[in-house]
Amino acid sequence: MSSIRVLIVDDHAIVRQGLRLLLEAQPHLCVIGEADSSTSALQMVQQYAPDVVLMDLLMPGINGIEGIRQILAYRPQTRILVLSSSLEDHLIKQALQAGAHGYILKASRPAELLKAIDQVAQGMSALDPAAGQILVRQVQTADPLETLTARERDVFDALARGLTNPVIADHLHISEGTIRTHIASVLDKLQLRDRTQVTIYALKRGLIQLDDLP
Repeated sequence: MSSIRVLIVDDHAIVRQGLRLLLEAQPHLCVIGEADSSTSALQMVQQYAPDVVLMDLLMPGINGIEGIRQILAYRPQTRILVLSSSLEDHLIKQALQAGAHGYILKASRPAELLKAIDQVAQGMSALDPAAGQILVRQVQTADPLETLTARERDVFDALARGLTNPVIADHLHISEGTIRTHIASVLDKLQLRDRTQVTIYALKRGLIQLDDLP
């Protein structure tokens, strides 16, 4: 296996030093530097072009999530593995949405971290089992309305109030053909059969009242 160049990003010096000792004991890993902030991490990515960035999230100044975005905007081929102590669902989701290729807990065993680095470097994803369970629960309990785009939500609201396609098109300043496309998508995402069911769905969830209907 060719050498994997790793940048360690964490605001705690003792964590960085411990990680460096662990990684440098592996013949195929090369620590090209340490950064104590997202700002310095971006500078080191620009200077040294690491293969993998081992990234903490909770840091002073620019947080790790924004740091991920900045690094990938500058160098998209960089692979980013989050190493965090947090299992907060919003942080896991935001990190992955920002472009992180893996999420591992600091409580993980050294062998698990080393395996995750190898996986990310080889183009795969690496997700701590506990983080994976949280994401699965999120998907299983997600509000279907959150899957709608902003425009689809506008169409949903209009449908729920019993507005006709021409009225919706005029109100949203788009064609009736586009309205029909949005309606089909709304019905599919919410698993409803027709516009009457949209109104019933909205009433049951308290999104509209009977007084809102024509």
